[in-house]
This record gives sequence, C-alpha cells and structure tokens, in this order.
Amino acid sequence: MLKRRRFCLAGLMFGLITLMATPAFARSINFKDAGVVLWIFIIIGAVIVLLQLIPAIILFFSFVGTMTGLVAKKKASEKVAAEEKAIFPGAEPVSVEK
Repeated sequence: MLKRRRFCLAGLMFGLITLMATPAFARSINFKDAGVVLWIFIIIGAVIVLLQLIPAIILFFSFVGTMTGLVAKKKASEKVAAEEKAIFPGAEPVSVEK
C-alpha cells in the first residue's frame, strides 16, 4: 500500500512538472520594457559576482606559490643530499665497545 502510494505520488509530481514545463510558459525575457530599477539590480548583481573573483584569485595564487615553494624545497634538499653522499661515500654505522 505504501509503495503504491509513493509510486502514485511520484507519477503525479512528474505529470505536474511536465505540464508546467510546456512551451507556452517558456518565453524569452524582454528588456525593452524593463525599468531603471531592474537595470540597477542587474548591474549590482554583476558587480557582486565580479567582486568574488578577488578572493578566488588570491587563494589561487597562494596555492600556486605554496606548491612552487614545496617543489623548490624538495629539489634543493635532494641536491644537498646528493652532495652529502658525494662527501661521505662509505659511511656506515659502527658499533662501539665499552
């Protein structure tokens, strides 16, 4: 009974959504008769969206700088390790007797 009720409810919702999505309701937006308030709203919205790019750019370049620093540090440590191996070619731990 419960499964049938859910199935009927899902079918009813699908049908209503299909009826609402008919081409009769799908029309383009006409800005010809739009008032000044709508244009101000659109401009302020665009400015707000563009202002969000500032922290995004800061975070992006911070990430790039961090990764570049880590890669450079890793290459530098490998270079130092290679020089130390060249200085001490046969270094092995030695046991000490007391």
